[in-house]
Amino acid sequence: MNESLLPLPGPQDQATPACMVLVDLVGSTRLARHLPLGNYTALMAEFVQVMILTLEARCGQVLQHQGDAVLAWWPAAQAAHACAAAQEAHGRAARLTLAAQLGQTLRVRAGISGGDVLMGVVGGQMSAYGLPVNYSRRLCDAAQAGQTLVCDEVLRLAPALVSELCPPLDLRGFGDDCRAHRLLAPAAAGTRMKVD
Repeated sequence: MNESLLPLPGPQDQATPACMVLVDLVGSTRLARHLPLGNYTALMAEFVQVMILTLEARCGQVLQHQGDAVLAWWPAAQAAHACAAAQEAHGRAARLTLAAQLGQTLRVRAGISGGDVLMGVVGGQMSAYGLPVNYSRRLCDAAQAGQTLVCDEVLRLAPALVSELCPPLDLRGFGDDCRAHRLLAPAAAGTRMKVD
């Protein structure tokens, strides 16, 4: 039985300060129900590829994707780059050519968190472990279509971000008084940030 288990990450001496971004497609179940399977599959493949390229273009490292959600990370010092990538993802999704050809407009939501994670390879793929991974998922789930929600730590790491405080959120596993902020200033299409 043990032979079938995937290798777990080895012990690490210290955590990595990181900024985690999760971008998720809104309404994918509706698309799956209304589009022919071949069209839906082609659309999801194009969507995921464009999201990966968008996050990587801003120096993020994609860790995984699950159907219509893509998770990436940046070193904490590059939190502004992570936020710019998440904001840019909204416009990229809305402009997918295949979606337009199929009569669809795609919208995403994003969650961004910061904090210490442990990195390791599981099943041949780099993975991250720690509360910021879960927190980015919860923030993404709480966001509306077209929104990017960030936690206090992200604003501390990138104080120049323009945001507004959201009403208290009840995020599963994080209590009923979580603070989140909605990013207001999207990254301009075509602009590139200088990498530190």
